[in-house]
Amino acid sequence: MDTRSPVSGPATSPAAARPETPPAVPLPLEPADLDMLLLIRHVERALLNLFAAGHVGGTTHTCLGQEYIPVALNTLLQPAFVFSNHRGHGHYLAQFGDVAGLLAEVTGREGAVCGGRGGSQHLYRPGFCSTGVQGENVPAALGAAMHFRTSGSDSLAVAYIGDGTWGEGVVYEALNMARLWRAPLVVVVENNGIAQTTPTSQAMAGSIAARVAAFDIRYARVDVTCVRTIRTQLADAMRETRAGAGPLVVEFRTQRLGPHSKGDDTRDPAVVRELWDRDWAARYADHYPTAFASADERQRDLVAAVTADVLARPLVGSAPA
Repeated sequence: MDTRSPVSGPATSPAAARPETPPAVPLPLEPADLDMLLLIRHVERALLNLFAAGHVGGTTHTCLGQEYIPVALNTLLQPAFVFSNHRGHGHYLAQFGDVAGLLAEVTGREGAVCGGRGGSQHLYRPGFCSTGVQGENVPAALGAAMHFRTSGSDSLAVAYIGDGTWGEGVVYEALNMARLWRAPLVVVVENNGIAQTTPTSQAMAGSIAARVAAFDIRYARVDVTCVRTIRTQLADAMRETRAGAGPLVVEFRTQRLGPHSKGDDTRDPAVVRELWDRDWAARYADHYPTAFASADERQRDLVAAVTADVLARPLVGSAPA
């Protein structure tokens, strides 16, 4: 299997970034990676259930179907400061594995990572922050990237955005400066083909690759869901960005299995069923049934136990009994 990194350099047409042919059988996963994938899956399911039961105020956006992206990237982003977005639970969990802190934050219970003030979309701890404001995290990540560069740090600044965020002008301003200043910035685009309820094909002219090329920025496209293959594809590009080659944009062609937020999925149910049939988890369960079933049960039980513990805690700021 050809595992060369599909990355186009600054002076190369984005057409040179050939997507890899997905392997017929996904490569076997390390137990820790499979555990993390399924941990994120069960936390997201739990959050939808908690919202339906009235335990979550405001809204919550799950990354069902996209869990493999932060899991694959996590080993490549050491060290890095991650600037996440509204759909960031998987990004947070892949970096910290902090189920209790996340669930407590979203439900407003004691032990919340931000004291219950940030909720689902606005999380902060050293090395991580998220925002519900579309595009806001890209210039923030650029600022951190320039700090890392001028201070001699080998850390990366990583901004996760979706395909819909390419309608925000501040993204282009930040990319322009990042290229001029050769910032160690990685923009990860989770292109799931739909921005809230609008198909990307109806809202975006041209392509992300062409827009990146206009700024003479290195670009990689990932079409596979195999964690090990993704790491092989992107390892060199990440290393080069860390070493001073300038910014990198990585576009993941992925799929969102759940609703945009809560239960507001406007897609044809037949389309959603087809997406579930192509889910990364279904492929792993089919090819590695024993390992998958064991990890799935283990993570489901873990999330259920943590959820019960968190719901038994007092609300943040509530008076003692």
